[in-house]
Parts: sequence; C-alpha cells; structure tokens
Amino acid sequence: MFVPPANTPDLIPQKFPFVMIDHLTWTDDKSSRTQFCIKADNVLVEDGEFSAGGLVENIAQTAAARAGYLAQNSQKADAIGYIGAIKNLEVFSLPKINDILETEIVIDNQIFDVTLISGKVKRGEETLAQCQMKVFIIQQ
Repeated sequence: MFVPPANTPDLIPQKFPFVMIDHLTWTDDKSSRTQFCIKADNVLVEDGEFSAGGLVENIAQTAAARAGYLAQNSQKADAIGYIGAIKNLEVFSLPKINDILETEIVIDNQIFDVTLISGKVKRGEETLAQCQMKVFIIQQ
C-alpha cells in the first residue's frame, strides 16, 4: 500500500486557486487515486456545483500527481503534462460544495512521452464522470 507525501499539491504544477486535488491516496504501476473536497470558493464551482470542466481537470490533476510522485521518487526532473485529447467523456452528475470526490486513473498505454489513461470520478459509490485522456509529458 502507498503512503502519500505530506503535501500533495507539491506534486502538480498547478497552484492555488487552480488545484483540484487534495490527497494522492494510492499509486502503483497501473493506477493512481486522489481525494478532493469541493470548497465554496473553488474557481470551478458554479451555483453551488462543481462544473464538468472541474471534473475533467480533477482527472487530469490525478494523472499529474502520479507523474509528480514518480518523478520525486526516482529523483528525475519535474515534467509538465498537457492534455492532448479527451475521448468518451460522460458526466452523469455534478457534485456539490463539501462533497468529497475520489478519482482513479488507470494507465491504458504509455508510448514514449504519450500516456493514455482512463479516469473515473466518484462520490462514494456513485460515478459522477468518466473519460479517456491522451496526455503528453514534456521533461524539463
């Protein structure tokens, strides 16, 4: 089992107010999980709900946290990732303020600097959104 680092936002390039994960809770060779509590002052909250764009960004930042954690543990230079494509996006429900999201990404394939992932955001047992992403990683 994975024990997360003390300050998960240090694993991603995004900074306040655009951080959409709180804790990296799990990572292994094929998957990573994060948690995120939605606050009222979040820039992607609209009318008391976290937006669909926020759910997509949450998935992307889960992938970024994985990459940051792996880079730190292998003492490699930080990398920057860019979303190259989003495919099969389904948003079933929008979460509300104070909801806790649990997000999992699974690595479907990795070829050189391109990683294909499947991401799923849940609130408890309810799936809120899912998609596939193509992420390009650029080493600094």
